[in-house]
This record gives sequence, structure tokens and C-alpha cells, in this order.
Amino acid sequence: MKEKILVIRYRFIGDTVLTIPFLRNLRKAYPDAQIDMLAGPVSGDVLLDCPYIDNLIFFDTTRKHKYENTGEARKTFWSYVQLLRQNKYDKAYVLKRSFSSAALAFLSGIRQRIGFNTENRGFLLTKTLPYIQDRHEIECFLDVLRADNIPVADNHLENWVNEKSEEKIQEILGNYDLSDKKKVLIHATSGNINKQWGLENFAQIVEYLSNEKNIQVFFTGTASDYSVYDKILRLIPSQLKNKPVNLCGKLSIQDSTALINKMDFIVGSDSGTLHIAASLNIPVVGIYGPMNYIKWKAWGHIHKPVYLGLPCSPCELRKKCYTNQACLTKITPEIVKEKINSLL
Repeated sequence: MKEKILVIRYRFIGDTVLTIPFLRNLRKAYPDAQIDMLAGPVSGDVLLDCPYIDNLIFFDTTRKHKYENTGEARKTFWSYVQLLRQNKYDKAYVLKRSFSSAALAFLSGIRQRIGFNTENRGFLLTKTLPYIQDRHEIECFLDVLRADNIPVADNHLENWVNEKSEEKIQEILGNYDLSDKKKVLIHATSGNINKQWGLENFAQIVEYLSNEKNIQVFFTGTASDYSVYDKILRLIPSQLKNKPVNLCGKLSIQDSTALINKMDFIVGSDSGTLHIAASLNIPVVGIYGPMNYIKWKAWGHIHKPVYLGLPCSPCELRKKCYTNQACLTKITPEIVKEKINSLL
């Protein structure tokens, strides 16, 4: 009988993207197994075209993150326990570090349960390993395979562009004269506002790209993000040579992935969008503040991260800030322009 494996990593776009090397190596080890992924609503859409999994199960019990708003009725934790029990999985890799995710695997009757020994949940797992803070999240995920004696052949990120989304983006881009222009995505928002670089700073970057570098700028995000980019444009005193294209609320995750794949590079606050770009091998100028830069920076050598490394960083947003977010406010547009120029 075919072995049935469940991978648990629901919530947040970036975290979900970073599971791809794990899934690829797991599939190499189990080419004939049924591998299912328990992912968050909306954020799990980044794996809809992933060839390494058989089924995506969307875990939708809460709406802590703005990107999880599907408009559909939420389910209960216990409804998922029942569903997973019915699926009769042989093994679960619990990549999420919460107590509740380990409890879910335990209560679902999954015989083998491998995951990080965090939140005092080790007794719920059959095999545990420490979670290393100063290690990139991709390598932490791969450590879970290593702890289960599964060989790790590689650690590169990859992604897939949906054919229908590709056609949609080609049609959108066809509305603009891009023959002699580079295309850059500006992503000013983040799932947590405390990770966002100042809008007045982004205004200077948009003006610089449009007027001095003759670059076509694009914006993406949720419908609620649309007004953020309107504010950025209102902060620009001069007329722009190339008016930015605001696609907030008009694209699905798959559509946004197809758009990012057409960009020359992306400039943005610490967010899942930067990880999507990295998975497509699109250069990233990432602006990192309070979070652990070593763990969450865009994966790969082509990127140009901006991180000050102040003594108070990273605080992981776990304590009150007494420096007026110096880790972000002291990053000037000139610093970011220097990184942009190194890509140009």
C-alpha cells in the first residue's frame, strides 16, 4: 500500500514558499508516496502548481493574517482532526513550531510525527530536533528531514508559473510601452506593519526609478493595499515620467507570481513577496528591520539586502521599541538607491 505523508506548515506566504526545497527532497526520498500539504488559506496558493505534492489541504480556523481573508466560513480545529484521522496518514512532518500544530498531528492518530522541540511540545512528537534561531528557515526545514535520516540533495528555491496567469499578465503588460524600459516591482507593505519601511522613503525610490532611471514601476498586494500606494504617489512632488501601475486587488497569488517573473528586480519591505521573487530567481533589494535577517532574508546570492545590524536587532517584535524603529528609520533612500544601482 502507498505510504501517506502529511506536511504541516500553515499560515504566511513566505514560510510556505520556503518549504519548497523540503518538499522536493521529500519527494526524492519517497517517489511513490502520497504527499499532502496542510497549508494556510490564500498563502497555500503558492503551492498550487508544485509538482512535489499530491494534495493541498487548506487549514482555515482563524484569520490572524490579512492575506488569509477568503470570505468563506472558517472551520474548527476539531474538524481537521477528524479529516486527518479519516485520511490515515503514516507520517507527519510538523514544520510549524506551535504547540497546536503538534497536537493536531497527535490527535489525528498519525503514528510517526517529526518536528521541532518548541513550545514544550516534544511529548506530542515521536522524533524531535532543536530549532536554531540563527539559521535560515530553509535550512531549518531541511534539518527536519535530516533528523529523520532523509538525505538532503540540494537546497535551492524554485517556483512555477501558472499558464493562465502567464497569459493574463502578458495581456496586462501589453497595455504599456515597455520596449525600452526595465520593469521593477515595488512592494511597500508587509503582513506586519512594524516591518514596513516608511512610505515617504518608498516615494523617493519610485520617483528615482521613474524619472532618473526611466523604469516602469508596478505595485501589487491586496485590495486594502491599494490606498497605501496612492499615499506613496501623493508624497511625490514632481510629475512622473512613467506612471506606476497599481494592480493591488486585481491579481491572485498565482497571477502575482507570473507578474514577478516578468520583473527585472523587486524592491520591498520584509515580506512573503520577496520570497516569491527569490523562488523565481528575480533579484531582490530587501529592506530588513526588526526580524532575524539571517533567518528571513531572500535566499540566494543574487540579492542585495539592506540591513543595518544595530545592537538592538533583531528584536523579533517581541519587546517594546525605545529607538523609534531605528533599524528601519535609519535606512535612508540613498542606501537603497546604492543597492538598486548595483543591480542596474
